[in-house]
Amino acid sequence: MMLFVLAQATAAAVAPATAADVGASAQAAVTSYPLAFFAGQNVNSALDMMGRLPGFTLDTGASVRGFEGAAGNVLIDGQRPASKSDAIDSILQRIPAGKVERIDVIRGGAPGIDMQGKTVIANVILKKGGGTRGLLAVSELHVDNGQDFGGLRAEASGAIGVRTWEAALSAGAGPDNGVDVGRSVLIHADGRPTDVATLDSHGFDNSISLKGAFETPLLGGKLRVNGLWDADKFKEPETDRFTAPTPDVQQFNFLQKNGDTEIGGRFSRNFGPATDLELVGLRGTKDRDVDSTSDIDGSFSDFFSNRHSSEAIARGVLKHRFGQAVSTELGAEYADNRLDSRTRFTVDGVDQALPAANVQVEEKRRQAFAKGTWRLTPTWTLDGALGYESSDISSTGDVVLAKSLQFSKPRLAISWTPVPATQLRARFEKVVGQLDFNDFVASSSLTNAVGVTAGNPDLNPEQDWVSEVAVEQQIWKGASLILTGRHSKITDAIDRGPVFASDGTVFDRPTNIGSGTKDELILDFTLPFEPLGWKGALLKGELTKRWSAVTDPTTGKTRAISNLHPTDWNVSYSQDLPRWNFTTGVDLYGGFSQTAYRFNLIEVFKLKTYVRPYAEWRPKPGWSVRFEIPLATGPKVRSRDTLQIFPGPRSAGGLPDIQDRQFHYPRGFYIRLRKDFG
Repeated sequence: MMLFVLAQATAAAVAPATAADVGASAQAAVTSYPLAFFAGQNVNSALDMMGRLPGFTLDTGASVRGFEGAAGNVLIDGQRPASKSDAIDSILQRIPAGKVERIDVIRGGAPGIDMQGKTVIANVILKKGGGTRGLLAVSELHVDNGQDFGGLRAEASGAIGVRTWEAALSAGAGPDNGVDVGRSVLIHADGRPTDVATLDSHGFDNSISLKGAFETPLLGGKLRVNGLWDADKFKEPETDRFTAPTPDVQQFNFLQKNGDTEIGGRFSRNFGPATDLELVGLRGTKDRDVDSTSDIDGSFSDFFSNRHSSEAIARGVLKHRFGQAVSTELGAEYADNRLDSRTRFTVDGVDQALPAANVQVEEKRRQAFAKGTWRLTPTWTLDGALGYESSDISSTGDVVLAKSLQFSKPRLAISWTPVPATQLRARFEKVVGQLDFNDFVASSSLTNAVGVTAGNPDLNPEQDWVSEVAVEQQIWKGASLILTGRHSKITDAIDRGPVFASDGTVFDRPTNIGSGTKDELILDFTLPFEPLGWKGALLKGELTKRWSAVTDPTTGKTRAISNLHPTDWNVSYSQDLPRWNFTTGVDLYGGFSQTAYRFNLIEVFKLKTYVRPYAEWRPKPGWSVRFEIPLATGPKVRSRDTLQIFPGPRSAGGLPDIQDRQFHYPRGFYIRLRKDFG
């Protein structure tokens, strides 16, 4: 409340951003930011423009199966991209700023706009026509430990008559900036001498990606087809050299190879001025090979897994608008997901029993939904949806099961704009999580005490009843404060629990642990200082505070949800100097901590705050040079992983061993040269 009063007082002193200030639509919920709004700001792409929007934080969507639940908070020409593997930030990065006519930010809902379960959506409206455009960018990342990594981006788009096309190639390498050199200390609870070791780990990644799209008129509408191919290889060797109690050397290796493909299409057609039809189909595949080994005191362990998954989706939506105040949608979606996973774990050449090592899983999911938006008055908007989902899950191999699940998913969102500078929003929704196939199969972390964890195909989706209230206050032109409170009542929370192998060995695995709660308080701010006389200066940031409670399946006591960050924050400052075609700034990414609870250990991982200063210069039209120091705070301790390792289940008591692993990461610099064509 104090924030709201302060914002109102500030708005009275400095004229608020009205619709006319930024070319807003007559509808209070829609604010339009034309290309002129970004004049004097050094923006190369639609992604850069997103970072300058008042009160907007990009949500790239969830990495889940299905199409409906994976939505982000960006539309392009009123439509969601017909791709899941091609992330929305990557798509926005490929759209030159000069191709954008305007960006509409919809708050609370507007007739004809699918809010996709979000309370704030950005709709990127592109200019029509235009010739061939392209860009070529090369980059170099130098790390002070002697590593150098190069990158290449080549993109082009154009038109052949009424047809349009896009193509993109990216390739490069990069480091794992969470590891480098470090130190490990293991304190034994039984009084044995402490183990002390120096750590040397240099993870790096090589990747290549090809993307393309083609759009053409068809049957009175238009058809857009897109494709993607990604290949990625990540390697992280580690050597631990013990200095106490006796000299020793331990070796670890981790290798992961990924290969992704996707082909998708969207057909859309207008049937008159008020009715639209949209059909979406796509199919994607993912291949994952993991080989993790350890050599400890002459004992050699090898964990290998091969996973092949596929997803096929068919979706149809019919939209109709009743005048300017009411719009409706009816739709249905079908998804077929398959996973074939084969896992092997050996110690000194002897196979070890591992639950759910080799499984084949199939999920067939059907979903129907109805959505509607009603502009009751110029200041009140009601946005609602009702969905019904059913799925059949079957598993063969080491785990044989078959089950069916059904869920209803209602949602109601209300927004009120009493004055142009103030909006209040409320949302009440049942959110049904989508099962993660990675939880169905075994995984490993041989470099610490976590070791090998089992899979669990017999999981139920987590269900949350979410209540949310937000207040947004525009302070002056382009400036806003948003305060959001969110409460989630959880059923079938997915966390960690024990499982026994056939030989009696106990493994950790994901499991449903019952009910729980989660509360979040979020502050988002955008503060341009030009109205105060400081031209070109912009400060943006977000702070999220979380509280949670579930019942630990091992101890029966209340604790926080595993791996949930209690606090996240980030702040970015930029200074545009259009006279010199120059922009400089600094990004602060707040450190975080997360705690994982397993049946026999508690792991606390902490990542330190890091600072990234940057500068970008456009020496002449079409050319830009960018310079960054990705980790200006190095080479201090970058990450810290602390484990309490109990002799058995934590419920049995006993003093734990304490393992503490710390990694430093050196400084370096990044430079990119970019040339735009067209």
